[in-house]
Amino acid sequence: QVQLVESGGGLVQPGGSLRLSCEVSGRPLSSHAVGWFRQNPGKEREFVAAIRWGYRTTVYAPSVKGRFTTSRSENTVYLQMNNLKPEDAAVYTCASGPGISTARDYRSWGQGTQVTVSS
Repeated sequence: QVQLVESGGGLVQPGGSLRLSCEVSGRPLSSHAVGWFRQNPGKEREFVAAIRWGYRTTVYAPSVKGRFTTSRSENTVYLQMNNLKPEDAAVYTCASGPGISTARDYRSWGQGTQVTVSS
């Protein structure tokens, strides 16, 4: 059973940076991914980025490509977010499973961390 705990959310000004962490306990399969999703109230959950646990290949949503980077060090997956925009504000959640960009393909979810982008 994989468990995930996010941290690192907070308030940042537009153009600023923030790094989220996702501590993973248990051992995802090498082919599985740890993905990042975000959601605002009343809106659908949106894929942000994902990294394959073993191969460490990454995938990004077009809206964040070039600004966000996901990486893995030991049992922690990071989401480095640069040049943040107000529309990036959301609750960010990490998840583990065989999927990449589709939320229903993920099996384990963290509790989420709030990111607020405002001046």
